[in-house]
Formats: sequence, structure tokens, C-alpha cells
Amino acid sequence: MQPYAHTPVLLAEVLHFLQPRPGGVYIDGTLGGGGHATAVLQQVHPDGRLLALDADPAALQAVQTRWQALEQPFAAGSYTLLQSTFENLETLAHAHGFSAVDGILFDLGVSSHQLDTATRGFSFLAEGPLDMRLDPTAETTAADLVNTLDEQALADTIYRYGEERLSRRIARRIVEQRQQQPISTTTELAALVARAVGGRGTKRGPGAIHPATRTFQALRIAVNRELAQLEAVLPQAVRLLRPGGRLAVISFHSLEDRIVKQFFRDESGYGGNEAPDRPVTLQIITKKPVEAGEDETRTNPRSRSAKLRVAERI
Repeated sequence: MQPYAHTPVLLAEVLHFLQPRPGGVYIDGTLGGGGHATAVLQQVHPDGRLLALDADPAALQAVQTRWQALEQPFAAGSYTLLQSTFENLETLAHAHGFSAVDGILFDLGVSSHQLDTATRGFSFLAEGPLDMRLDPTAETTAADLVNTLDEQALADTIYRYGEERLSRRIARRIVEQRQQQPISTTTELAALVARAVGGRGTKRGPGAIHPATRTFQALRIAVNRELAQLEAVLPQAVRLLRPGGRLAVISFHSLEDRIVKQFFRDESGYGGNEAPDRPVTLQIITKKPVEAGEDETRTNPRSRSAKLRVAERI
């Protein structure tokens, strides 16, 4: 297997807004390849601490190995690595002595390593099992959804999480195909979706996206309950922050960004909340989402869709 690597997006911007300081306490809820976490630890050592979570044990092992191999390893006890989704962040943080923290980061979505590893089943560009689990020990795979959901539920999933307007056509073709034999590989599903779409609703030329992009996004989100987990963790993060602590979230599609934007607006008193007595907990720092510049998008094309929003605990 190739080394677990991931180029952190908007790294300079994350450090600028999180302002990690020596002795500070921080949480990275989505460790991935450890790029953001490494930079934060470098800023907070020797007395600071970092709690980092990831659902993927391969990510945790790779980062642990990399940090231990540094010429000047991080101080013992300066970081805690946990295999977990961030849905129960507050409980885990308190259990490991992390409260009143100075900054929290969520870099949502999948890592480059996961996308590029065919056996994980995230990408339609290489043949692999139709898996898509961020946590490889989780029960439900994309193949389970594709082969067991009824046509209406499948169409609803593809439309809701992929914003795919041809979801009904795609779901119908999937059901027709699986009646012949189960759909088990990424390339099989991608080809089926491409045939179902038939060129409709897809751009051609520079910047064009594969016709299966939205369907794969929808299945990945459904398998990993990504939107539900994001909605669950944001209020936990606010409660964990000390006054003046900052919450930074990097999203990669409109569904995630919409949740973060609305939550920040609600918690800052600008969300049109009908409960006037709701306490204001956040001050929005980024009035508009921060996006990657030309240099970064040229060297790391996957940064093109990244949007960073930051708020500060009042």
C-alpha cells in the first residue's frame, strides 16, 4: 500500500486564523495525513497539547509513525490520537483532559490517500470494491446501499446528498442492473451511471466533471453519515472552546458549507432564529468563506472546492 499522505489545504490560512500559540490546547477532529496537526503542534510545543481524531486507523498509524521518526519528536504527552468519528467529540475530549480549548479544526471529506487507494472504493477512476467507508470497521458499505435500498430511497439519497437532478433515472438503472446481478465495483457503478445520464446535465470540455461524481458523493455521505455527524459536532465544539477560542471548518461541497454557514449565523445572532432569548455564542471571523489562491490550486487541484469558515467563541 502506498504511504498515507495528504496535502493539507489552506494550511497558511488555517494557521493564520487559529493562531496556535505555545502552551495552547487544540483539537483536530479530522487528522487525515496530519498536515494541519503537524503544523499546529510545531507552533504549540513544548508545553501545548493536541487531541486528534480520525475514523481511519491507517491515518492514525501513519501519522504516529511519522511523528516518532522526526529528528526532534514532539514531547511525550503533547498529543493524543484516537480512532473515532467526531460525532462524540465532547465526550472524548473531556475523557482525555481536553476542555476550554484554544482552537478546533475540522477538515471535512476524504483525504487524497483515501481517494487514491482503489481498495477503499471512493473513486470511480480506478476499479475497486464499492466500499466508501471512512472507518473500515463500520457495517454499511456503498455496495450495501446500492444493492438493498428500494428505488425511491436510492433516488432520494442520490438527490439529497449528491444534488443530482437525474437521480430517479440513475436509481431506476441501478435497480434494473442489480436484478441481473449485484453491483460490486466502483467502475461498474460509474459506467452504469454514465449510461443512465447519457451526457445529460454534464459539462464538456475544461472543468467538466464525470457523470458519476454526484452519485459517488451521495453514497459516500450516506455511508458515513457525514452531514448528520457535522450537525452533531458543531454545538459540541462551541461548548469545548474557551472564550476567545476559535472554530475553523473546511468544507468541500455546498451541503457541508451550508450547514456550517447557517450554524455560525445562528450562534452569532444573525441566523433569523425565532428564539430571541437564544444566547449568542460565536462571533463570525470570516464574513465570506476563505478559498485557495491560484498558487495552491495549481499545485493542489483538490483545493479548488475548499471553503474555510472561522468563528470565535464569545
